[in-house]
Amino acid sequence: MKINGQTRMTAVIGNPIKHSLSPFIHNRAFELTDENGIYTAWEIGEEDLGQVMKNIKSLNMYGLNVSMPYKKAVMDHVDYLTDEAKLIGAVNTVTNFDGELIGHNTDGIGFFKALESEGYSVENQEITVLGGGATAMAIIVQAMLLKGKQINVFARKSDSFEPLQEQLAHFEKENIHLYDLADVHELQGKINSSSLLVNATSSGMERGQMPLSDKINLPSPIIVADIIYKNEKTDLLQWAENQGVSTSNGLGMLLYQAAESFAMWTGKQMPVNQIEKELINEINH
Repeated sequence: MKINGQTRMTAVIGNPIKHSLSPFIHNRAFELTDENGIYTAWEIGEEDLGQVMKNIKSLNMYGLNVSMPYKKAVMDHVDYLTDEAKLIGAVNTVTNFDGELIGHNTDGIGFFKALESEGYSVENQEITVLGGGATAMAIIVQAMLLKGKQINVFARKSDSFEPLQEQLAHFEKENIHLYDLADVHELQGKINSSSLLVNATSSGMERGQMPLSDKINLPSPIIVADIIYKNEKTDLLQWAENQGVSTSNGLGMLLYQAAESFAMWTGKQMPVNQIEKELINEINH
């Protein structure tokens, strides 16, 4: 990759963010598609968010990826929001289109494209989602847009439970239901009728963490997916495999949401399969 006066920049912003794998993914994509771009990670404070967003225009950047804790705050610094971003209430990708900033959310579509690559389609399916944060909401909204038959959402009864209930009520969809994650009997019933169980919580980032009771029994046709990619097999996925069901970790979602951003910025398709092999090697070493 040759950096010169024509090279355009993009980055992921967050705090913390220096651990991110996104620079590896996107810089390899720039190389493999012969695109004159460079991607880095910017760990910024909240007080700098507005200036960073202005820099996208002044430096003619492709745009940005946005990680926690700025996925909601960045919505106030764009010119337009896509319908998906409005519904989700969070932005993970910003594009610079003729000097106007557009806020997108590619998390949900990235999640389901990863599963589609493994042969799963959510259309007319019942699914169960654990969690109510920005990533969970992206998956819920995308499942709704892809015509999922029923979406069961289980979240802890914390201070965020009631706001989540209100947000889901705004969709005015009769096939989206919210439950208390502590209700093991209800959770077991919904899992029994679901083809997909998704952990969209941060529980599992460290060993010894489970997002649900290990007393739950999994029906054999179900797929268990985890948005966490730090561990190839989280405790949840190992537990699911021990019950003989198919599993999917968060690496596919990371790649496919990145591919969506890359296509928006460059008009080119990211060579996902090749980068996935190299990324696994990078993680393991």
